[in-house]
Amino acid sequence: MREEQFKKQLVRQAQIQAGQNVLDLGCGTATLTILIKQTHPEAEVTGLDGDPRVLAIGRAKAAKAGAAIILDQGMSFRLPYSDESFDRVLSSLLFHHLNTENKQRTLDEVYRVLRPGGEFHLADLSRPLNLWARLVSPLMARLEDVSDNHKGLLPVMMRQAGFKLVEDGVHFSTLFGTLSIYRGQKPVY
Repeated sequence: MREEQFKKQLVRQAQIQAGQNVLDLGCGTATLTILIKQTHPEAEVTGLDGDPRVLAIGRAKAAKAGAAIILDQGMSFRLPYSDESFDRVLSSLLFHHLNTENKQRTLDEVYRVLRPGGEFHLADLSRPLNLWARLVSPLMARLEDVSDNHKGLLPVMMRQAGFKLVEDGVHFSTLFGTLSIYRGQKPVY
């Protein structure tokens, strides 16, 4: 998946500032969460995942890395945080696991927990942009809930949640198809 490359790009794109609260949504074993904290030690970094077993692995990895992060258990479409709690939300390879309804619910929740002017940065499978991606996408569609991604609907869904300045920026060719990094901003009222 070229994980190291795209995750570093995702963190660079987020332009995290000192003192910001950052959420890694669907953090899994906390690889991205730890990377965020190591790259921006002055940020408050929280990871959230629904699977307690992967969170236990993440906690062990964070302890070994000396990364002072918070790892919470919860679902992306029902976030356990107050309105306007975060300056940045990042997500890596979560959305292709969600059905259409839960993708939209998750985007609505991300919008809710972001502060005005806050940004959402999302890396996931997207429209096939080359021959290999077009060949592998039917197989991926059988294995994952990826049809919205392949149809290029993630930016549309982000706008429906209220995000402005939605961008589909950097693309990576992977064994599993095209991966794109999106950005959206919650407007300042």
